[in-house]
Amino acid sequence: MYIAAITITVLSILLLLAAWRDDAKIESDMGKATAEVLSAGKLRSAVSFVTPDGVTHNPELGVLYPTNLTAGQRIDVEYFRADPDLVRVAGRDARVAILPTASVIVVVWAIAIPALYLERRMRHRRERRIAGGPSPESFA
Repeated sequence: MYIAAITITVLSILLLLAAWRDDAKIESDMGKATAEVLSAGKLRSAVSFVTPDGVTHNPELGVLYPTNLTAGQRIDVEYFRADPDLVRVAGRDARVAILPTASVIVVVWAIAIPALYLERRMRHRRERRIAGGPSPESFA
């Protein structure tokens, strides 16, 4: 359980750092466009937009920070000019991922700490029984 909690915590932090890295890339060479939301979901929304060179882009992984979008909506997006598939909703950045990331970490540890405590207690009781020591039930 301990390893799983640490793994989930590390992965959550890495995802947040990756979001900041993507934002830094976009901000280093930013293009802006108006996009149409083709499909909308909580975790992924597909968009289509045209860059100034006349090329239409439909990023395979969707748009970053897709919360509260609806299909058919027109939105402003910011993209990395060197790779227009890296695109985010204008005005949003990795800060919107802090609360969900922190929530995941808190919930994981809220489950892991009591589970680890109970597992340790049970192991300690088992070790006492094996060593021939008195069990808590023998005092009742």
